[in-house]
Amino acid sequence: MKAKWTGFVSCLSESIEGFLEHKRALGHKYLTEESVFRLFDRYLTKGGVNSVAEITPEIIEKFLASRPRIQPCSYNHLLGVVRCLFDWLVGQGVLLQSPVNAKRRRKTAQQIPFIFNAEQARTLLEVASSLADNPRVLLRGITYKMIFALLFGLGLRVGEVSRLCWKDVDFVRHLLVIRQTKFAKDRLVPFGPRMENQLQDYRLCCKKRKRKVIPESSVFSFTRDKPIHPTTISQTFHHLLPLLKLNVPPGVRTPCLHNLRHSFAVCTLLRWYRNGIDPQKRLIHLSTFLGHVDPASTAVYLTITADLLREASHRFEQYAAPTGEEVRQ
Repeated sequence: MKAKWTGFVSCLSESIEGFLEHKRALGHKYLTEESVFRLFDRYLTKGGVNSVAEITPEIIEKFLASRPRIQPCSYNHLLGVVRCLFDWLVGQGVLLQSPVNAKRRRKTAQQIPFIFNAEQARTLLEVASSLADNPRVLLRGITYKMIFALLFGLGLRVGEVSRLCWKDVDFVRHLLVIRQTKFAKDRLVPFGPRMENQLQDYRLCCKKRKRKVIPESSVFSFTRDKPIHPTTISQTFHHLLPLLKLNVPPGVRTPCLHNLRHSFAVCTLLRWYRNGIDPQKRLIHLSTFLGHVDPASTAVYLTITADLLREASHRFEQYAAPTGEEVRQ
């Protein structure tokens, strides 16, 4: 049985708590980072490290080695979290220099994320809607269909969908109120008539099956009004994946749940290209819609797919094509 967490107890306990408080005051949730600090705190305690001065580069490297990370990005994240803590301690005057000397691992050629097109997304919704109920889980099919529709249709994060309450669904103003997002801020996400119809139908089904539809209740819940956990949603997605029979091209990663949000961003850019809209002028709008702090974060989602490349090439050809007068000359 997993031991209950009782707080940081190592020689770095006060420093870690101060660092977390500092980061959260700036609007960062730092939940994943806190889990890293718990591991580090436990490692120092078991290793008999009794003072900050005893933490050497060798101890840092042994800690990193004790947490095997196959992927470079995973290892670099672990290293980065520890490095940020000690850099902060140097800035606070607690240490003269950081004991973190380990080098980041070089990333290999990154694979392109899988992008769902509209037809593949429809297949996912159809397959999800066929999920059977069981005595403990009612409305399983229509619930997951609605969840995946919001992820693909509005580009929401899975945690944002999981936390939705009925008070956050505003049918008067036709928008969702997304509370406490990745950067601890709220935002408004408008939806169109088709999404509204799906939400209304889902709400009606919930009422018919005696599920709570009061303002404070979770939109997506199976038991005791607790929201469906993001991990459960991800597991269900991966359970359905083989049924989609997707053709994953060479060099493209196996689809994951976050790809639905990624697909929303890429499909939006593709639609702008086809409608003659300059994506550079509208990127800030997409960034705001997705809840990013700046357009640079949004650019990560705008993967160059074959369709995007064709549209960009076509747009450039139109821009660079000579006029009739130039041809005659």
